[in-house]
Amino acid sequence: MKTFTYEKPATPEAAVRDAGTTGARFIAGGTNLLDLMKLQVETPDTLVDISRLDLAKIEEREDGGLTIGALVPNSDLAADRRVVAKYEVLSRALLAGASGQLRNKASTGGNMLQRTRCYYFYDTAAACNKREPGSGCSAIGGFNRILAVLGTSEQCIATHPSDMAVAMRALDATIVTLKADGDRRRISVHEFYRLPGSTPEIETVLETGELITHIELPAPPKGKQAYRKVRDRASYAFALVSVAAVVDVQDGVIASASLAFGGLGPMPWRNPAVEAALVGKAPSDEAFEAAATALLADAKGYGSNDFKIPLARRTLIATLRTVTGA
Repeated sequence: MKTFTYEKPATPEAAVRDAGTTGARFIAGGTNLLDLMKLQVETPDTLVDISRLDLAKIEEREDGGLTIGALVPNSDLAADRRVVAKYEVLSRALLAGASGQLRNKASTGGNMLQRTRCYYFYDTAAACNKREPGSGCSAIGGFNRILAVLGTSEQCIATHPSDMAVAMRALDATIVTLKADGDRRRISVHEFYRLPGSTPEIETVLETGELITHIELPAPPKGKQAYRKVRDRASYAFALVSVAAVVDVQDGVIASASLAFGGLGPMPWRNPAVEAALVGKAPSDEAFEAAATALLADAKGYGSNDFKIPLARRTLIATLRTVTGA
């Protein structure tokens, strides 16, 4: 492991000052970053330990929503009575991710910033534009079974691995940050992640030294919630396809729908056309098929992951049947 400087700030303001230079990384639970450092994928000059900051509370908001501190452990968030009762899709997504031991350490903010689990990203002998811009992409034409079929580019076909972030996108979460210059900003989860394009190494809109301090959930949505995850084994495996669904049926018609997907794209995936295909329609396989067709209109397989396209269709339809009772 490369030698690095270790900082232990006492406040968020001190943390962003310590991390305000290129080569610095925040560390909380370390469940992803430490693995990357051991493999020489990440080689930060400075580690800024934020694990002792006062950012581990879940608080109710006046609008009925919740403010979740960036350092709330995944296990605590999944078990919080308010989350279980009002944001079931989030609790279920968290419980579907990782092992119990990892959930005890993994932080809410860190979960949103997980790096891909693409095999070639972790293998420093392989070409990876995300790890080393301009080096190429061994995944295209390689073994790409777990990789993306939506939102890809000629530079990168990696997937975003988080289950929690998929639920956060379905719930229209807002990410609150503190910048290195002391300014704060609120970023919709829909604007937080970036498509790979020609710069796959830039994964979010965060600036150097910018720290996630909280995540805000709006008032609980109407309707039934579900999180369905398809994976290679029953526990501790990343999603091949996952669906976070919040669907409200009124008088036999779908009044509103919010659907986000994991395992399919370089970010937690959401396409308004999928929801538009459902709203105003009676729950039926015909409507569900139309939603799946909208989701997969631009899907592209790369050989080993071609199966994800029909799998995503079946998974979405099965989830919609569950939440609508069709």
